[in-house]
Amino acid sequence: MKLFHLAAVAVSAVLLSACNGLAMLHDALTAPDLMKVENWQAVGTTHPNFAYGNQPAHKFDLYVPKNKTRAHYGLVVYLHAGGFTTGDKADDAKILQWFASKGYVAAGINYTLKDKANPSASVKSMSDEIKTAIPQVVAKARQLGYPIEKMAIGGGSAGHGLAAIYAYRDGRTAPVPIAFSFGMVGPMSFETDNAKGGADAAKSAEFLSVLSGEKITAEMMTNGTYKEIVKPIEAYRWVNAGSPPALMAFGAKDFIMPFSTKPMTNALQANNVPHDVFIFEKSGHTLLGEPQKRAEYMQKLNEYLATYLPVK
Repeated sequence: MKLFHLAAVAVSAVLLSACNGLAMLHDALTAPDLMKVENWQAVGTTHPNFAYGNQPAHKFDLYVPKNKTRAHYGLVVYLHAGGFTTGDKADDAKILQWFASKGYVAAGINYTLKDKANPSASVKSMSDEIKTAIPQVVAKARQLGYPIEKMAIGGGSAGHGLAAIYAYRDGRTAPVPIAFSFGMVGPMSFETDNAKGGADAAKSAEFLSVLSGEKITAEMMTNGTYKEIVKPIEAYRWVNAGSPPALMAFGAKDFIMPFSTKPMTNALQANNVPHDVFIFEKSGHTLLGEPQKRAEYMQKLNEYLATYLPVK
């Protein structure tokens, strides 16, 4: 049995320190010439703040191409980073504009963050909000004149983790087929490569209780019953032979998101799901140390779009 070896400050380290790298992670994608739109107003339109629920964070933005003549459109949902405690859909405006400039409907979705105003928010509750939002995103796009045929979903850091949960846990009930998932440095599981037991069980239980929104005890960590409780927030646990392809990038020196990438990679391989994993060997959470690797990731993202979600 694998337990979680986490320091006493694990909750704040993972949930809060990710905020410090938010802008830099964003820069890793929007570096010059990687996601550049010269004149957004000429090629697309932004429709902000559609409501999908009754909470303040229950809002989404749509970025749509000027061309409304096609019979069907692909949807790209991109979920913002921020360690589950900060961030906003508006942070990803350049990324969303880039997708729309290529002919897609692009959507940024806010979700209720874990903060002083919302202490009970969890990864589970955030993922459920995304599940609620997606059908309304598709419906609103159609209302605006953009019928959605298929979609891709991705994000950065926390947003990548939530995107993967939706793609693999909730994709079977999505309003349109999911063509692929993508993203950078998101937790696909909450296991570590070098786990220890013993006294760490209590710390791990506290940490997983915060993430899952359910009470987990040290005894549950020891006897393994915690596994079913955390299943809803571990994307890899839902992968099967019918799952969508995945494009992922991780930093080999990432201490903000220290969880293992192996469970997800192993699950995709075991089920023969097409996937590509980029490991930035010299980089941490922000992936800023290797511009050539970023360019290769972006080239592969363009290949995924052309292969699995072509503009028709």
